[in-house]
Amino acid sequence: MGKMRIRDRVPFSIFVDMYRYRSLLWQFTVRNVQARTRGSFLGITWMVLNPLLMMALYSTVFGVIFNGRYGVNPDETALDYALGIFLSLTTFQLIAEVMGASTTIILGNTNIVKRVVFPLEILPVAQVGASIYHFGISIVLVFLGIFIFGHELTATVFLFPLVLLPILLLSLGIGWFFSALGVYVRDLTSLIQFLSLLLLYSSAVFYTIDDVPDSIYEFLKFNPIAHLIQQSRKVVLWNQPLEFEPMAYSYGIAVGVFILGYLTFRKLKSGFADVL
Repeated sequence: MGKMRIRDRVPFSIFVDMYRYRSLLWQFTVRNVQARTRGSFLGITWMVLNPLLMMALYSTVFGVIFNGRYGVNPDETALDYALGIFLSLTTFQLIAEVMGASTTIILGNTNIVKRVVFPLEILPVAQVGASIYHFGISIVLVFLGIFIFGHELTATVFLFPLVLLPILLLSLGIGWFFSALGVYVRDLTSLIQFLSLLLLYSSAVFYTIDDVPDSIYEFLKFNPIAHLIQQSRKVVLWNQPLEFEPMAYSYGIAVGVFILGYLTFRKLKSGFADVL
């Protein structure tokens, strides 16, 4: 039995592969971005309109009809709550978009899988890249909203990248895992719709973790996305520092999901061509 090279045993070798195939990765990322608006009358404008429309919908339902508030600031207004929802949805959507598209990533590239010697690992990464592009547009709108409506960005906002890093690791791990599993389990696409909705309401998008009853928190505390969304609001909107324990837990889970997703993809990809 031949000696296995170190780079074949270490999941983080994917970063070496991404650099090696950076040109291909860029091409597929651009293709995924363009596919989102291809044939659309408004084109890229939808990337701005969609997050604004979603914010307006959820803010009306939860902020106006149900009079929802995060309750962190005593003088919080409906507008403050809307900005919080916008930031929370923007952060959540980065993962949800990858999850929703991942099950068909390999299925939608049958010709590549069957006929070309190709680093298949970069296909889910390209999807994450496209989602980061959409995220970038939405986060710019968040900051514009903060400026326009008279709020101040304090020094804590520079901690925001520390919140984004585990979200990116989670997105990559989820992308690899579900794209590989989706080849063998075709019903996964239907299940993902329910999982995304479940994740939306269990990720502290419309409320703070502190408001959750203890009986529910016993389950909610295991969701790293809920902690990361809470921390994003702290540093961007509420001028509060990051909390060590939720961040440490989220980083640990994110690294674990990243490794599990990559290893799962590497394990299952040898059978893709036979199944397709």
